[in-house]
Amino acid sequence: MWGDIAIAFLLAFITAFMMTPYSIKLAKKVGAVDVPKDNRRMHHKSIPKLGGIAVIAGFVVSCIYLLITMSIEDASKLNLFGRPQYGVKLIGFFVGVLILGITCFIDDTKGIKPLTKLTGQVLAAIAVVVAGIRIVDTIPIFDSAVANEAITIILTILWIVGITNAINLMDGLDGLSSGITMISCISLLIIFSLNNSPLIAIIMITALGGALCGFLPFNFNPAKTFIGDTGSNFLGFTLSVVSILGVARTYTAVVIVLPVIVLGLPIFDTIYAILRRLHNGKSIKAIFKADKGHLHHRLVRKGFSHKQSVYILYGISATFGMFAVILFESGIIKAISFALMVIAVIALGYRSFSNLRGEEGCSYECSNCKYIYNPKVGNETAGIDPNTEFYDLPDDWRCPVCGERKDMFMPRDDI
Repeated sequence: MWGDIAIAFLLAFITAFMMTPYSIKLAKKVGAVDVPKDNRRMHHKSIPKLGGIAVIAGFVVSCIYLLITMSIEDASKLNLFGRPQYGVKLIGFFVGVLILGITCFIDDTKGIKPLTKLTGQVLAAIAVVVAGIRIVDTIPIFDSAVANEAITIILTILWIVGITNAINLMDGLDGLSSGITMISCISLLIIFSLNNSPLIAIIMITALGGALCGFLPFNFNPAKTFIGDTGSNFLGFTLSVVSILGVARTYTAVVIVLPVIVLGLPIFDTIYAILRRLHNGKSIKAIFKADKGHLHHRLVRKGFSHKQSVYILYGISATFGMFAVILFESGIIKAISFALMVIAVIALGYRSFSNLRGEEGCSYECSNCKYIYNPKVGNETAGIDPNTEFYDLPDDWRCPVCGERKDMFMPRDDI
């Protein structure tokens, strides 16, 4: 098994890494370029946004290769045509990927309404359900078999659409959604291995992680390309479906809840975004209106740099993943003690760590030319009055010496 896992990772990694430059050229050719036309965006120059095609290519090439070679070697390994009917489920999954890919490719190149994109996500989820992929379809909830089936279908569609959008909403900083998904892949891979999950789920989650590793060098700050809606929707869709396949062998309460814990960060951010938008907009339509209230936006407004904000969220995501692994392997007591230890360490080191973001009156230094922004002096040539804190500067403010972006400044001792 571990040889197959290594092949899945490396083949996906190499394919995605080699395909990403081609996806950049394609994005420029078809006009799939993210132009910073509003202050919600965290970048200040046009960036190609079809990197998701490279990730999908890495994933598909890796999975198809292993499906063929492993079936030739020993058809019982994957059990594609046995009672679980993984072959049919894979067809449903790839049909869903095709529906979602076409919808989001149009969104990346031409732009579509949020409701249209949501329709594509629902259709992709329905394709998966029709193929037989269901959440807890062996646990009776009601006495009626029809009611049980209806509930499992609804839960499955909600889970797939919800996680798809959760990862999409996390796509706000360079490398954020890709990195968090990769961390989730590692956590799920460990859980699937401990759980003796179906080999097809292990191969798929490994291929996804490998493809993301190949893409991240181009996506990390400063990004050469974005993963785009095509990529972020694919990540969420794949995570949601594979998490169902991975726990299918042992439907216990703990195993079912593990994917929810692993994906706790994007799930929390999504739920909070829905409640926030409903409260601010006072209507259902407000849910579809983008804002700057996500966790990554808040960290940047607190004074943390672009990279620092990403690292913080990586750490939170990894903590959720490790909590899930410990919960499955060692039980609730050890998992809670781990969580308490993390909280204690953060509490003890928070004051020192918070100094990295700079406090009121703190100066910031450009990482490129070493220009120092002093809030006491301001930047009058750019219309910035004295006594203006760095985190109060406009998002499009740039270094007056070299033109570097605001998020490339680092806090330093006062001068």
